[in-house]
Amino acid sequence: MALSGKLTKKLVENLGAGRHGDGNGLYLVVDPSGARRWIVRVVVKGAKNKKGAPLRTDFGLGGADIVTINQARERALEYRRMAKQGLNPRFNAQREIPTFEEFAQQVHIERMPTWKNAKHGQQWINTLRDYAFPKIGRMPLDSIDQPEVMMCLSPIWTEKHETARRLAQRIKTVLDVAKSKGFRSGENPVTGIKDAGVLPKVKAKPQHHKAMRWQDVPAFYADLKSRNAMAANALRFTCLTGSRTNEVLGMRWDEIDFDTRLWVCPDERMKTGEEHRVPLTDEMIAILEPLQALKSEYVFEGQKRHKPLSNMAMLMLLRRMNVEGVTVHGFRSTFRDWASEIANAPREIAEMSLSHRVGSDVERAYARSDLLDKRRVLMERWSVFVSGVDGKVIKIG
Repeated sequence: MALSGKLTKKLVENLGAGRHGDGNGLYLVVDPSGARRWIVRVVVKGAKNKKGAPLRTDFGLGGADIVTINQARERALEYRRMAKQGLNPRFNAQREIPTFEEFAQQVHIERMPTWKNAKHGQQWINTLRDYAFPKIGRMPLDSIDQPEVMMCLSPIWTEKHETARRLAQRIKTVLDVAKSKGFRSGENPVTGIKDAGVLPKVKAKPQHHKAMRWQDVPAFYADLKSRNAMAANALRFTCLTGSRTNEVLGMRWDEIDFDTRLWVCPDERMKTGEEHRVPLTDEMIAILEPLQALKSEYVFEGQKRHKPLSNMAMLMLLRRMNVEGVTVHGFRSTFRDWASEIANAPREIAEMSLSHRVGSDVERAYARSDLLDKRRVLMERWSVFVSGVDGKVIKIG
């Protein structure tokens, strides 16, 4: 039989959802999601359905992103030959099954556009590289079952539980995608392990960032204000806004509107994945305005031109100031304590100021306001307190 058919490489890449025949029982199946896979329909000699008629059976040949049209035709031919001899291809075909590592790398590449940021995407594959590839990386996808997954998870399940939990999720994703492309069948072994409860329950220990007492902040801020280093400017701004380190260090000038006195942090840099508006106070603007003269792409420029400060810069500054037992992230807790104990700020205003999600999904769907005006009042009071400037006390609520 000639290895040719109706489909072309261009058609394989562009055809819409549905089942598209190439001829001789070979089909390209395009899912509504855009996923593409090959199947071949054969009649095994002697096989009958319940009514006694010849039994037609579909067999998966793999995803079209991995199996080329010529490879699919060759495999389809092999399946038809076996079927004519009365051999069931499901048990007799010699398929080229990718290894776990090969396929995981492919899944990683396919999902690159969906990562929240490059760092998250790299962490995804690094977890598999460090804890899965050494154990199961060279194994064919269809030979991985619960014992193999347990080899990866058991050594770190209690000692590095959060890492192990993420590892399990990523192994499950790879095996789920493998099944969708015809390289596996049956239940995902990660699901089986979870449902059976074979791994011990681990009580997660909350990690608290060490925070400065709000009573000590004005004196600390006065010392910080006397320093000219860029890290000092960034730390002052971080303390005043209650923002996360990466939100501040990644800040660009086009995110700031001095007329409306707003900094709009884009969704890709936010932990919640949602854009966050931060009201700018006089003290914050006093930090930002002089930095415009540098004409840098980033507000808080590091040692390299048009590059941001290192994410360790502010922490190292704290150490040089002999401020021990305090983290940069801890200033968010400091602000939250002050907002509750001194400002008597309503919970939703204080939480939204820290870009925390408030309420259930349903509640958030109806409460579309981010309470900007009320948050602006709260941040003004916090700036007055931190900077030690006398100001009028305004009721928040």
